[in-house]
Amino acid sequence: MNTVIYTIIVALSIGFLLGLLLGLFKKIFAVKTDPKIEEIRNCLPGANCGGCGYAGCDSFAAAVAAGQAPVTGCVAGGASCAAGLARIMGVETSSMTPKVALLACHGTKECAADKCTYEGVQTCKAAELSAHGTKKCAFGCIGLGDCVSVCQFGALTMGEDGLPHVNRAKCTGCGMCVKTCPKHLFILMNADTKGSVALCSCKSDNKPQIRKDCSNGCFKCGMCARKCPEGCIDLSSGIPVIDYSKCTSCGECIKACPDKVLHLFQEL
Repeated sequence: MNTVIYTIIVALSIGFLLGLLLGLFKKIFAVKTDPKIEEIRNCLPGANCGGCGYAGCDSFAAAVAAGQAPVTGCVAGGASCAAGLARIMGVETSSMTPKVALLACHGTKECAADKCTYEGVQTCKAAELSAHGTKKCAFGCIGLGDCVSVCQFGALTMGEDGLPHVNRAKCTGCGMCVKTCPKHLFILMNADTKGSVALCSCKSDNKPQIRKDCSNGCFKCGMCARKCPEGCIDLSSGIPVIDYSKCTSCGECIKACPDKVLHLFQEL
């Protein structure tokens, strides 16, 4: 009986000693963390979308606390998040202009011809790697929805026309669709932009082939630039690029475009 009691006493003593040693080691070797990191993390939306350029909200919070990332870096959190981070860090920040994604292609399945019947892995990336896309237009949207899959905010949905559609009310401008699209068809626009945009990314100068590949493709006729009273359209890249510091949303380029490539951004 005594042996059992002694064993229990010894075991408890050893356990107590080990507990003291573990507590001592934890205190000696503890890694000090900046309390600001937790404050910053609590201000972030927690989407881990990657729009800030970091692996997730935790990494971004640590970078902000260390002064390695700007307080305006969380595009998903927007202006309110930036203001909160600026308060924690004790810095001033200018107001952030919200951004939204725009798909620079309107080659729907009705107007953009397929070049093959694709039966491989059903992702845009796989189709691009294996067949350089599924449409005759080498610049057109593949339409398998990689952008929809990576959107953490439900701002993208595939339409019956075979193209992804952006819900601007939900879009945070995180840019994940921009990074994911293998055709580089998404661009981030200031949400308050006013002026025309070209819904085509075809830079080919083979005019007859453009007509065959997509009836909605930019034909490179140059009528938009010639009709623009402000001279704000540049065609040097192969597609109309608008200088919004000059554009007045007069709509003359839209009227002149025979392919209906140009649209007012604020009306999309």
